[in-house]
Amino acid sequence: MDSPVLYSLDADGIATITLNRPELRNPISDLDLIDALLDTLTKMEDDPKVRVAIVTGAGAAFSAGGNLKTMQPDSGGLNASLPARTRRNYKSGIQRLPLAFAALEVPVIAAVNGPAIGAGLDLACMCDLRVAGESAKFAESFVKLGIIPGDGGAWLIQRIIGFSKAAELTLTGETIDAAEALKIGLVNQVVPDADLMDAARKMAARIACNPSFAVRMAKRLIWDAQSMSIGQVLEMSAAMQAVAHATKDNAEAVNAFLEKRKPVFKGD
Repeated sequence: MDSPVLYSLDADGIATITLNRPELRNPISDLDLIDALLDTLTKMEDDPKVRVAIVTGAGAAFSAGGNLKTMQPDSGGLNASLPARTRRNYKSGIQRLPLAFAALEVPVIAAVNGPAIGAGLDLACMCDLRVAGESAKFAESFVKLGIIPGDGGAWLIQRIIGFSKAAELTLTGETIDAAEALKIGLVNQVVPDADLMDAARKMAARIACNPSFAVRMAKRLIWDAQSMSIGQVLEMSAAMQAVAHATKDNAEAVNAFLEKRKPVFKGD
């Protein structure tokens, strides 16, 4: 069987992570895919050559969310006949994903190439930025199945689009198209389907051209600032700035500006 997650890294430091279960529309509730994705994130984070990553799906879907074939109790999915076991399955299964994405310092762009439904939408929201193809669809559809967002969606979505719109999507479970997703700020950009990966790589390149230490620390800062006081943010900023000023890339950026030339950053 092919790997459930594919990984590649180009010469510009742009990694591509592809969910590779197109025949099932890339569900992210299956344990083998969760494990493979977590292993890939760890590999990527530990590689100093990685400057930015793109997450996308193979085939016609970004991710249809949960695997409905395994949603019956004790059928190999998260749901068990014993509620305590279901709780444990969520904590040791899909709930590891939002924690792993939140811990990443590598910026991540979701290239939404089709439906992003339920946990698939939440996966896109675990990423820092989102680019969508015109045919992309989005739904926080858990209530349609009589369940709730079990993977952190209640925390993630409202921080992107605000409480009211997040409540609307969550409580209705209704599907919106890419144009509406752009209008409410769920995605950063909508492009023709054929141009999706090119658009995502162009956005990634705009990040990858900057000093990698600064980018990683800036991402850590904006994520942590969501739950910190201004005083805590300033304290963390001062500590990070001391590290940033000590890098060779900071000196190169200043010198290049003064010498009116393009900087050459080496990740030092």
